[in-house]
Amino acid sequence: MSDAASGGGDGGGSGAALAEPAMPQDRALLTLVQWLSPAFPVGGYAYSHGLEWAIRAGAVRDAAGLQGWLADVIAQGSGRSDALLLALSLAPGADHAGLAAHARALAPAKERLVETMDQGRAFTLATNALLGQDHAPAPLPVAVGRAAAGLGLPVERVLALYLHGFASGLVQGAVRFVPLGQTEGQQVLAALHPVIGRIARWAAVAGLDDLGSAGFGSDMAAMAHEAMEVRIFRS
Repeated sequence: MSDAASGGGDGGGSGAALAEPAMPQDRALLTLVQWLSPAFPVGGYAYSHGLEWAIRAGAVRDAAGLQGWLADVIAQGSGRSDALLLALSLAPGADHAGLAAHARALAPAKERLVETMDQGRAFTLATNALLGQDHAPAPLPVAVGRAAAGLGLPVERVLALYLHGFASGLVQGAVRFVPLGQTEGQQVLAALHPVIGRIARWAAVAGLDDLGSAGFGSDMAAMAHEAMEVRIFRS
């Protein structure tokens, strides 16, 4: 995937379509940050990824517990698998339909499937409108990879920003409901930067055979959340 910031030229030949100029990299980076921002209309604030149950059950009680929980989710659970699905979706000629099927099959609970599908659908609708495209809805990491493939950004950078946005949303939920102070929440997020970078580097060069998850605690939390009688989050 090219890091080139410029493109164009007058072209030539017998009526061949001109290649679309590459987006300048600073603009491409800002575009990706916009897409992964909490302000982007995917409804991420409504999902806790099972964290609400973990807090209610006492598995996450403080900043240290939150940091450990999220580090495991990123390194061994859905963060890891989403990063790989996103990386594969960024590749030229990617089989997005096939990757979407893998993403759906990996969902360990009904709520986790709803989470990735609903956010992916909202992301696709928003980026279709912004880019003038007509893509079908897809699970969130596949939808992001499909849209971001045209930005020309380094794969590792896209993955790191995606994982950072994922972690940031969950930290903000925990700040309100553990509860934690805002400073503690930011300290947790900063402490997650090394694992985010490590998984981004790994996923950028991994292959489909490496796809998998061992975040069993998080998966069980997602299953248990479905049975909670009183809940604030959708997952």
